[in-house]
Amino acid sequence: MTSLFRVTSLAILFSFTTLLAAAPATNTTFSQNINKSLASNKIPPEALSLVAIPLTGKGKATYVNADVSMNPASTMKLFTTYAALELLGPNFHWRTAFFTDGEVKDGVVHGNLYLKGGGDPKLNMERLWLLLRELRNNGVKSVTGHLILDRNYFNMPEEKVFLDDSNESYRPYLVSPDSLLINFKVIRIISHTDNQKVQVVVEPPLKDVHLVNNLQIIKPKAKGRCPTIPDIEYDPVTQANGTVTLTISGNIVEDCTVQKYISLFDHDRYAINIVRSFWQELGGKISGKNSIGTMPKDAKLLAVVWSPDLVEVIRDINKFSNNTMAKQLFLTIGARNRKATDEDDAAAAYRTIYEWLISKGVNSNQLKMENGSGLSREERITAREMSELLKMAWKSPYSAEFISSMPIIGVDGTMHKRLRKTDLKGKGHIKTGTLNNVRAIAGYIRDKHNDTWAIVAILNDPKPWGAAEVLDDILLDFYDPTVTSLPRTK
Repeated sequence: MTSLFRVTSLAILFSFTTLLAAAPATNTTFSQNINKSLASNKIPPEALSLVAIPLTGKGKATYVNADVSMNPASTMKLFTTYAALELLGPNFHWRTAFFTDGEVKDGVVHGNLYLKGGGDPKLNMERLWLLLRELRNNGVKSVTGHLILDRNYFNMPEEKVFLDDSNESYRPYLVSPDSLLINFKVIRIISHTDNQKVQVVVEPPLKDVHLVNNLQIIKPKAKGRCPTIPDIEYDPVTQANGTVTLTISGNIVEDCTVQKYISLFDHDRYAINIVRSFWQELGGKISGKNSIGTMPKDAKLLAVVWSPDLVEVIRDINKFSNNTMAKQLFLTIGARNRKATDEDDAAAAYRTIYEWLISKGVNSNQLKMENGSGLSREERITAREMSELLKMAWKSPYSAEFISSMPIIGVDGTMHKRLRKTDLKGKGHIKTGTLNNVRAIAGYIRDKHNDTWAIVAILNDPKPWGAAEVLDDILLDFYDPTVTSLPRTK
C-alpha cells in the first residue's frame, strides 16, 4: 500500500506540476512605464483597471484591478454594436415608410398620410428627401387628410436627463432616441460675412425657427486666420406656441464662416417641420393638420426607404462615438426581442444582451446597461468582462466588420489626433470613452513583433486630467515595452 500511495502521490504531484507549467503566466501589477505615467499625471493606481491579452504570439496577459466595477463611458458601445452584429445580423436594415388609410386617385390621397418610423438611426435629410421624392414619383401630389406621425415602433423607456457638464441641453450628442428619428433632429446654423454684412442661414429651413442676428464683424488678428473657438453665443428660447426664437450674438471674424449644430425641437415638431418643408419644395400639398397617432393595420403602403446596413451603422457609432445612434441600436435589439415581462425596450435589450453573453460563456455578472451608449452615470462593466467580449469577437465570423468599425490609431474617428506621431499610428483599432470623471480605451493593437493584443483600460477618477496620456502610454507600452522615456512620441 505504501508503494501504491507513493506512486499515486507522485502522479498527482506530476499532474499538478504539469498544469502549473501549462498555465499561462500573467502579470498582476502595472509595468514600470505605466506606474511612471500614473505618477507623472497624478493618477492613483487604484483608479485604473487594465487587462491586456495576447491574441497571437507568446506575450503575457496582464490583469490589474480587472474585476473592479467601473463606468466605461463610450467603450460600452462595443457591447451594443457587437451584440447587434450577432443578434440582428450584419445586413440588418431599418424601414421608414408612408402609408394612407384612404384611396389615391388622380394624384390625390383621399385620406390621411401616415409616416411610420422604424427606429432608423441614420434617417438623414438626404434619405428623407428620397422618401418624399419616391412618394411624388408614385404619383402623389396632394393629401386631403392630416399628416400623422406614427412613433410607436419602440416601447420607450422613461427618459432620464443626462446632466451634461456644459449645461447646454441643445447639444446634438444629448438627443434622445425615437422611433422616428430624423436627422438627429438637428439644425445647422451657418454664419458668414458678405460685403461687410453678417448673413445667418438655417439648414434645413424650418418655419418654426425665428432668428435674431446680433453678430458683429471684427477684423482678424492675423491675415487669413479664423479663430479655432469662435466668440459666438446661441440663446434659444421656446415660445408659448412651440416656435423657437434663436438669438445669435458675439463677434464673427471678417471672411470667416462659422457652423453650429444644435437641437431645438422635440421629435414630433422637428419631423413635422422638415416633412412639410421638403414636401412643399417638391410641389406637394397636405391640406389637413398635424398629429401623432397609430397607423391602421390595413393602411396601404405608398413609399418606403431603407437604412444602410448594420455594418455601416456600427461604423458611424464606433468611429465617431455617436450616442444617439447607439441608443437607437440598443432599443432596436430590445424591440426585436421584446417579451411581455419586459418593462420597456431598454429593459428588453439589456436582458437580451445579458442572456446572449451567458449563452456564449462570457461572464457578465457586473454588466449594467442603461441605454447602451455609455452616456450614462449608471452603466458599469469590469475590464475583464470587456476583454472577454473582445476575445469572443476576435474569433467570430464578424470579427472583420466589428474591428473595422473602431477608430484607427492616429488616423480617423476619435483616435485621429492621438499617437499619430508614434510608431503605433495605423497599428490598432481602439474605441475611446470620455465622461467628466472617466477616460477609457478598448480594442486591438499590433505590437512591434506584429502580434495582436486585446486591450482594455478604464480609468475612473474625480480629476482625470492626465488620464488620456496614461491610456496612450499603456498602448505604447504594449507596443514596445523597451522604450521607457516619457512622453514616448516622435
